[in-house]
Amino acid sequence: MFRFSTCSFRGVALAIILNIGLVVCSGGTVRAEDQDGGVPGDWLSTYLGARTAGIGGAFVAAAAEPISVVWNPAGLSLLSQNQVYVETARLFESTSINGVSFAFPARRFPSFGLTILNLRSGEFERTNELNESMGEFSEGDIAFVLSACKSVNRRFSLGANVKVVRQSIEEFDAAGVGFDLGLLYNITRSLRFGASVLNVGGPTLTLRAIDESYPAEFRGGFSFEFFSGRALITGEINHRSGPGASFHGGTEFWVHRNMALRFGYTESSPSGGFSYRIMPGMRFDYAATDHELGVTHRFGMSYQFGGFFASSEAVPPIFSPLGQQSVTKFYLKAKTKADAERWSLDIEDKSGHIVRRFGGKGTPPAHVMWDGKDESGLSLPDGIYKYRLVVIDLEGREFVGHERKVEITTEGPRGAVPVFTKDD
Repeated sequence: MFRFSTCSFRGVALAIILNIGLVVCSGGTVRAEDQDGGVPGDWLSTYLGARTAGIGGAFVAAAAEPISVVWNPAGLSLLSQNQVYVETARLFESTSINGVSFAFPARRFPSFGLTILNLRSGEFERTNELNESMGEFSEGDIAFVLSACKSVNRRFSLGANVKVVRQSIEEFDAAGVGFDLGLLYNITRSLRFGASVLNVGGPTLTLRAIDESYPAEFRGGFSFEFFSGRALITGEINHRSGPGASFHGGTEFWVHRNMALRFGYTESSPSGGFSYRIMPGMRFDYAATDHELGVTHRFGMSYQFGGFFASSEAVPPIFSPLGQQSVTKFYLKAKTKADAERWSLDIEDKSGHIVRRFGGKGTPPAHVMWDGKDESGLSLPDGIYKYRLVVIDLEGREFVGHERKVEITTEGPRGAVPVFTKDD
């Protein structure tokens, strides 16, 4: 999770220019006819999630979602909390694709994930040699992906998938098993490289005595964060045996703590989308992708819980340095992937200025006391103040707690006081 701080007008303008530039470049690209429809496993190779589609499918190095194991299983190393992700997309001619994914990050053991994807077509008319109708049939594909990932050190992570794929057409069906391998390398804290090799050794499906193997696929790309993690630029090159190479790129910018906008380029079409944090730990994603057959819409919902975190709570949340409740106690909790290196609890005024900072090395204490004074020991004026706990572990990961509020008041009780006269 990143810190959200006020950025300069120049920074916002630069992010907007980058977003517009990607859309213009995407819109100016000459579209080509889709030549990949007959490639086995094309539905899984070209699969895009709600967030992924918004940045043009360039996700191999920014794979911080449970469902990102479809592109790079090493992406599980970027997750800090247990997470559930569900999404759906309505494609063309009543065809839909749905997915659900679970991720469980671990500290000393590998992180694990499970993803289920399902493609279901509409009804097709069956005809004989004389073109006479013989009813209808449909096609369905489903993939079960079991993932594992381990951070070798603070910069390097490795991951692998075992996937079972099943396809059914009319009364025919077949299943096969394949493997994926992926890695992530943090060049700096802001710049990351990602790569994956998909469909290693299959899957191979046999329908009507004909073997069809998913072609091997290579993905490589980068992601770069700036503006304190509020902005992201990604780029990716994919290559499959048969269809050849394709380029993807996109950008993401959190215009507000709870709202992100995305623009991207995928294949030969522009895309865009947004995210909205409904509540702490819950996020809604949407993406729209242009296509020759029309615009497709994707919807996703994620929920985070448990896992690794940092949290703080002021008790009482309202206190008076001149009254009975003269101090407030901040209760601190943290669970990090590696041992904690340092922590800080910043208290800010309504202008965003830090008026008091607590901090130290190692794991944060169970609680700290605050008497309503600033760093120089002067009493602060009445008002509402924001605070947040940040913990950094020995491998450089930053765990940022939810922002909360505490209030200082030196006024007496508020409300109407009844006055009685002799006549009463």
